[in-house]
Amino acid sequence: MMGCAGFTCSRHCLCALNILYVMVSLLLVGIAAWGKWLGLVSSFQVVGGLIGVGVFLFFVALAGLIGAMKHHQVLLFFYMVILFLVFIVQFSVSSACLAINRDQQEHLLEVGWNNSQSTQRDLEKSLNCCGFRAVDYNNTCTATCFPNHSCQPCADKIQAHAGELLQIGGGIGLFFSFTEMLGVWLTYRYRNQKDPRANPSAFL
Repeated sequence: MMGCAGFTCSRHCLCALNILYVMVSLLLVGIAAWGKWLGLVSSFQVVGGLIGVGVFLFFVALAGLIGAMKHHQVLLFFYMVILFLVFIVQFSVSSACLAINRDQQEHLLEVGWNNSQSTQRDLEKSLNCCGFRAVDYNNTCTATCFPNHSCQPCADKIQAHAGELLQIGGGIGLFFSFTEMLGVWLTYRYRNQKDPRANPSAFL
């Protein structure tokens, strides 16, 4: 009975964790589609990146869910390996987000600003500013302040938002990286348990 209870508990925990990942993946895709539909984000790279991460997470979670339901050894093994690799990447990125200083933030923001005109337009429109470090009224700008020549550069406004977003994003990423490590441990534990419904002499 104890073996059966442990097996069932591990399977239910793993299924619940993967259902959470499925919900997060659908949320990411939904946010990207919503932002594009409302015109909040016009950058294809940003929308495509969010959708790509959401789809990847959805298929990883689906593989884990099917593997947990069927106690499928091969699916569980690959799920465990992929989840561990995702944990390493996410933990590293989240730690970097929390540790980055102001000078590094400014450099990265300027590089991102210069690499995408669509991102520039989105930020100018949403933050009501023009240019990164200086306003050039000979160029075009989507901000409402531009016709009145009352705009300020975007660097300080972006910096104020970016610092807060990096802290929040780093904290959320760090939290989810530990849930991924929990998923790896649960998968390893569950994979090495014998299914009480199966043939007791069968190797699992």
